[in-house]
Amino acid sequence: MSDLTRKTAVELQELMTSGQASSVEITQAHLDRIAAVDDSVRAFLHVDSEGALAQAAAIDAKRAAGEKLGPLAGVPLALKDVLTQEGVPTTAGSKILEGWKPPYDATVVKRLKAAGIVILGKTNMDEFAMGSSTENSAYGTTHNPWDLNRIPGGSGGGSSAALAAYEAPLAIGTDTGGSIRQPGAFTGTVGVKPTYGGTSRYGLIALASSLDTPGPCARTTLDAALLHEAIAGYDPMDSTSINQPVPAVVEAARRGDVTGLRVGVVKELGGEGYQPGVEARFHEAVELLTKLGAEVVEVSCPHFQYALPAYYLILPSEASSNLAKFDAMRYGLRVGDDGINSAEKVMNLTREAGFGDEVKRRIMLGTHALSSGYYDAYYGQAQKVRTLIQRDFANAYEQVDVLVSPATPTTAFPIGDRADDPIAMYKNDLCTIPVNLAGNAAASFPCGLADEDNLPVGFHVMAPVMRDELLYTVGAALESALAEQWGGVLMAQAPELEVTR
Repeated sequence: MSDLTRKTAVELQELMTSGQASSVEITQAHLDRIAAVDDSVRAFLHVDSEGALAQAAAIDAKRAAGEKLGPLAGVPLALKDVLTQEGVPTTAGSKILEGWKPPYDATVVKRLKAAGIVILGKTNMDEFAMGSSTENSAYGTTHNPWDLNRIPGGSGGGSSAALAAYEAPLAIGTDTGGSIRQPGAFTGTVGVKPTYGGTSRYGLIALASSLDTPGPCARTTLDAALLHEAIAGYDPMDSTSINQPVPAVVEAARRGDVTGLRVGVVKELGGEGYQPGVEARFHEAVELLTKLGAEVVEVSCPHFQYALPAYYLILPSEASSNLAKFDAMRYGLRVGDDGINSAEKVMNLTREAGFGDEVKRRIMLGTHALSSGYYDAYYGQAQKVRTLIQRDFANAYEQVDVLVSPATPTTAFPIGDRADDPIAMYKNDLCTIPVNLAGNAAASFPCGLADEDNLPVGFHVMAPVMRDELLYTVGAALESALAEQWGGVLMAQAPELEVTR
């Protein structure tokens, strides 16, 4: 493995600034790494080698000409395949969009390009972001680099696996119910869900429009903060975008001082059903924050226990509406021969062939919840529960600055272990879902390895709306304190991934 692929984004920028390495050299090293290991990991759906090298060469030329460049200019990145990129295949992990090349860039992608970040390619994901393991992708399962027999999390398992396999130093994910944070926890990487509306959804293929949030993924807190700053900010193309300054996330990540910070441990997120090794690492991290000067108390959020059922009514309802556009009439897959003269038949055949089982399950559930006679009983009630959860957060933040919990109840489980049990699969997101229902900011930071299986554990931090910098304050403090015993970030403890080609 090239030394360049082991570097953080900050370290790579220092090498380019000092003239010790070029963006082309760094990009090529990561493309070589992808070629060497991705047959085993399967993090990428499309690798844009030619485009990435062209972007890198353009950055090198600007640097040679003395142009002022951003802090991530020339650094490679893996992009979740749910964000449109002009002229590059974008599938959202679904056969129904196979071969589609968007005619425009998502706002997040525009901002990545404006920052000079080199996009290596598109990463694998659960189809239309519906899943917690990346087993629902129409293009095969992504594997966890810590143990190739285990899942990397979902829906953004491709982005997190690319980081953990050293195929990219940065990645972009989207978080609807934990799809950035849960994969981050399972792969020992950093995953951040910004405040809803803090990053633009324009050009994001929608799953649930009131929940979806693009965000940064990285191997260090500072790298994630720099990427967060690059993609965040108001966008008039997104009606839910917040017209406020981006929180001072980079400053917080550089400072990392939790002295006097009030930290609330959520009583309802722990106990029965949580893996002992996960709870042990979580409580050790809480003790560490106390030693660093934080004030820790227990906080009750009594309605969090209803978050999972409420979410799985709200999300399918919005998904049913959003996915109605995939009707075989305008773009994407179209099934049917010349003998079929009914648009309805073509639509039925196409959706039957193009959508996977989990997508069909959620469309049917959502359509039922929105149907006449059931709307008030299901969707309406779920929205009332959502309000109660938002009130729980509001009450908690009157007592503390941030809330914390394990990011996931368990470590990464074996591939196929929960594929036939949707309820068990949905429970992966017990800790992450409440934040999406409230619109708050949250992140998962590595906090060690579970004793039972030597797999990564994530420490979940939740912050009020547009107080995203508090996430990085806690993450940086924790990372710095743990680095001494780990010999660096947690990824330094990962087994060397075998090169298969």
